[in-house]
Amino acid sequence: MPEVVRGIGVSPGRAAGRAHRMARPPVLPPPAPVTDAVREIGLATGALDTVAQYLESHAAKASNPDAREILEAQSLMAADPALRESVEEGVASGLGAAHAVDAACAHHREALLAAGGYFADRAGDLDDIRNRAVAAVLGLPMPGVPDPGHPYILIADDLAPADTANLDTGTVLALVTEKGGPTSHTAILARTFGLPAVVACRGAADIGDGMWISVDGASGEVEVGVGEDAAAGIQREAAAARERLAGGHGPGRTADGRPVPLLLNIGSAHDLGSGDAEGVGLFRTEFLFLDRRAAPSFEEQVAAYTAVLRAVPGRRVVIRTLDAGSDKPLPFLRLPDEPNPALGVRGLRTSRIQPEILDVQLDAIAHAGRESGAETWVMAPMVSTVGEAAGFAERARARGLSHVGVMVEVPAAALHARRLLEEVDFLSIGTNDLGQYAFAADRQHGDLADLLDPWQPGLLRLIAMCGEAGRQASKPVGVCGEAAADPLLATVLVGLGVGSLSMAAPSVPAVREALGRHSMAACEEHARLALAAGDPAQARKAVSEA
Repeated sequence: MPEVVRGIGVSPGRAAGRAHRMARPPVLPPPAPVTDAVREIGLATGALDTVAQYLESHAAKASNPDAREILEAQSLMAADPALRESVEEGVASGLGAAHAVDAACAHHREALLAAGGYFADRAGDLDDIRNRAVAAVLGLPMPGVPDPGHPYILIADDLAPADTANLDTGTVLALVTEKGGPTSHTAILARTFGLPAVVACRGAADIGDGMWISVDGASGEVEVGVGEDAAAGIQREAAAARERLAGGHGPGRTADGRPVPLLLNIGSAHDLGSGDAEGVGLFRTEFLFLDRRAAPSFEEQVAAYTAVLRAVPGRRVVIRTLDAGSDKPLPFLRLPDEPNPALGVRGLRTSRIQPEILDVQLDAIAHAGRESGAETWVMAPMVSTVGEAAGFAERARARGLSHVGVMVEVPAAALHARRLLEEVDFLSIGTNDLGQYAFAADRQHGDLADLLDPWQPGLLRLIAMCGEAGRQASKPVGVCGEAAADPLLATVLVGLGVGSLSMAAPSVPAVREALGRHSMAACEEHARLALAAGDPAQARKAVSEA
């Protein structure tokens, strides 16, 4: 009988095949006396140069914009002068090149984790830089994705951006990692590529190379030892499901005809692709602001927003204003260091210190909206109070923007959803941050990944409060977090009163198909079952059986 190990399903779909594992990180040699410090410094900094160039070249080749952004940021990290300075200090203290690189990366990793928020998200990127740089110093091949010569399921401790950005999806059938969480790079890029994926799967450590396994990216179950014939049958079923989904088009709706617009999460016009989504539910504008010493001009912003709005004429485009702050540092914001950035000045709160940044952005959005034929909506991130919502709405409407909303990312906003809708026109629920703040669990803490499962009944209860507030006010409530991409959970969200779902383009067909098989009454029953469950596993099981 196959053994079942469990993790968190972060990208739905099924796959089966032989398992192959990422190479383990390079092992440091025994310490040795340093006889030529200049040579050791040259070896270490040269290795960091090699890694930075490697990441930069892979960024240039990445066809996916999300992958490209991630790799570019990691390349800058490898080239950071502060990291080199730490390496030089390590050699000066008597460490050889490989040990100096290891110590410098460990020091900076601790600083990132201590800072929390966006900084902590980057700790895994630094681990990858360490492994590649140590390998370069030792003259070993850089760690990377295996190439067994046949389709396989990739098993790893964790996956770095450089590993996932250029995966051959014709060869890699699914991803299983021991670490990571629902919002890790592995999860985000797996959904972008449409690959089934399970993260935080502790049992993956015991899966050996060549073993036949199956992966269910919705339930998080990994069956080990399924056998070649069973694997072939699962692959045939998966191929038939993909073919069935590929034939589906048109708007999202339940089986009894209740419209549920299916929208896209994007960072630029490049992310729109050629899909048949009904608009954009989340346009992340911060990609326009990242890695800049000065804020983009009014003209630059107008051009970027117009490119997206003109690409979807007549359809809804929800533009989120700058979601940055001390947890996503931008030099031009000139924000002070904070002991806990995730709970500090971020999102709409940055306008308390730099109000002109938001004012220029709203001016640019309003101008682009007038110049295009799209339905322009605008929303603010990290809104906690009714006063913040009212203030944002006043500023946006003063510029002629008629569809103004806020994101629900903290429990206080969900608790006051009815009051918020007295001030704004719509709510958009960011389930990733809402889960983080509701359960006081860092999104990048692997040991707490179960608390960030979007099937958590406590999180669903907060979403239900927003849905009920939307029903009472006859105003739209949507979900733009990663939870919207789960086909089965989508039926629960609709049953909770969510009226639109926004996700990565590859997730749209499966969600459309799932909604089309269930009536509104069935969705409401799914919601009732999920809310009554004691934990995420019970919620999934109850809804699956229903």
